Amino acid sequence: MMLGEIKEGRGGLYTVRDDQGQEHVLRAKKKFRRDSITPLPGDRVHFTPRPGEEHGWLEEILPRSSLCVRPPVANVRLMVIVLAPEPVPDLLLVDKLLLTASLQDIEAVIAVNKSDLGTACHQQVLNSYAGAGAPVLAVSAYTGLGLEALGDAMRGRLSCFAGQSGVGKSALLSRLMGVELVSGQISERIGRGRQTTRHTTLLYRDGLKVMDTPGFSLLDLPRELEPEEVRLHYPEYAPYAADCRFQPCLHLREPGCAVREAQRQGLIDPGRTERYSELMDLVKTQWRERYD
Repeated sequence: MMLGEIKEGRGGLYTVRDDQGQEHVLRAKKKFRRDSITPLPGDRVHFTPRPGEEHGWLEEILPRSSLCVRPPVANVRLMVIVLAPEPVPDLLLVDKLLLTASLQDIEAVIAVNKSDLGTACHQQVLNSYAGAGAPVLAVSAYTGLGLEALGDAMRGRLSCFAGQSGVGKSALLSRLMGVELVSGQISERIGRGRQTTRHTTLLYRDGLKVMDTPGFSLLDLPRELEPEEVRLHYPEYAPYAADCRFQPCLHLREPGCAVREAQRQGLIDPGRTERYSELMDLVKTQWRERYD
C-alpha cells in the first residue's frame, strides 16, 4: 500500500496525491459505506494502486486532526477568513468561524481583501478583533497588497478559505496559487455574492496547500456544544475572567462580571461582546433542543 492525501472526490471516485506528487484515481472499498465513513478532501489515506487498471483502491483513512462539516473537509490547520468592504462585513459570521476553528484546534487569520480601496474596513476589523487571537491582514487580490504575508502564514499546513460570497476568495486563491478560478460576482440588487465554487479541491504550489472551498454565508455550530464552553474560545476574555464574582461566569448579565466591566472600560470591543450574547442565545437554544 501507498500513503497519500485525497485531493478531491467526485462521483464515487477519489483523486489521491501521493508523497511524490503523483496523482491516482481510486474507488473506495465497500467497507467505508458499510461503516458510514465518507472519505473527504484532506484525508491522509493508505491506498493500493492497480497498474494497468482503470482505478486503484482506497484502503484506509488515517486519524483526522480536524473535521469541518460545511464544507466537508479534513485536517485543515489554518482557516483564512476573508472579508471585504463590499459586501458589508458579516462580523457575526466571522465570530462563528473563529469559534468553529477554535473548537477544532484550527488556527485562524483574518484577511481583509480589496484593501486597495481604502483602509477603513481593515481598521474596523483590526479594532474589533484586537486580542481575539487571529492576525488581521490587509490584502488585495487586485494589487497583490499583503499576499506575501498571507502566503507566509499559510505555508507548510493545509489551509481553508472561508467567508461571505463576493469578498474575493477565488480571486485571492488565483493570485496565490497561480490558477484561474471563477470569481463570484456581487449582485447590485441585494449586495450579496453569487455562489460559484461547486466542490472542494486541494490546490498545491510552492509549499502552499489550500482547499478551494465553497463560499458560504451560514454556519451551523455543533448542536452538542455546551453554553459554558463558548466563553473559553474568546481569548480576549481570558485576562479578566478569573476576577468575575461568580465561577463559572458566562459573561452575560451576571453581577460582578469582570469581562463586562472590561468592555465598559473600552478594553474589549463592545460589538464583539454584543455578538457573543447573540451566539450564546443560539448555543443555548441548540443545547435545549439537541435531542429533538
